[in-house]
Amino acid sequence: MAAIALGVYVAWAGLAFGWRAIVLHRRTGDSGFRGFSGTAGSVEWWAGVLFVVAIVAGLTAPIADLAGLIEPVGLLDIVWISVVGLVVASAGVAGTLAAQFAMGDSWRVGVDPGERTALVVDGPFTLARNPIFSMMVLTAGGLTLMVPNLVALAGFAGLIIGLELQVRLVEEPYLSRVHGPAYAAYSARVGRFVPTIGRERATATPASSTGPTATRS
Repeated sequence: MAAIALGVYVAWAGLAFGWRAIVLHRRTGDSGFRGFSGTAGSVEWWAGVLFVVAIVAGLTAPIADLAGLIEPVGLLDIVWISVVGLVVASAGVAGTLAAQFAMGDSWRVGVDPGERTALVVDGPFTLARNPIFSMMVLTAGGLTLMVPNLVALAGFAGLIIGLELQVRLVEEPYLSRVHGPAYAAYSARVGRFVPTIGRERATATPASSTGPTATRS
């Protein structure tokens, strides 16, 4: 199962980051990568670091398993749990790509405070404000069930913490500041990561300027 998990991970990473960046670059001349937010050592910066650590852990976990360097956690090392993990991870890969496709040319990795792109509120974004992140967690959770060792578990925990920090401390403040009432109305009716959960109170937030708005999920 570790070999299958490694294959799923490589396919997911290659499609979700490599292929998506190539497609965007061909369309716009921009790869969509913006890097870390905040100064080194800040909470915002640590959000990016945790995300990178989680990505590396996701690759390391199945490799360490195949090499016999680390044993799986006994309570989770059960065939049917691994099969469930494969189904969940596969659904997460498909969902990640679908949500990225829905973003079109607005897809980004990271936030550029001076940038504006179109607000995406249809398709998967009617169910959650950050569906790409939601599907990434689903993918990582499935892969962790497939290869339930300490590296995978630590990476999964790091991913959840990193994404929570990124969304709450980097992306949402940016969107609220730049996009004002349009984003306030959107966040009041749509949950943060899953339907209905994490909706914000509708408040009148002054927009810094008019025109198209953007989401970074």
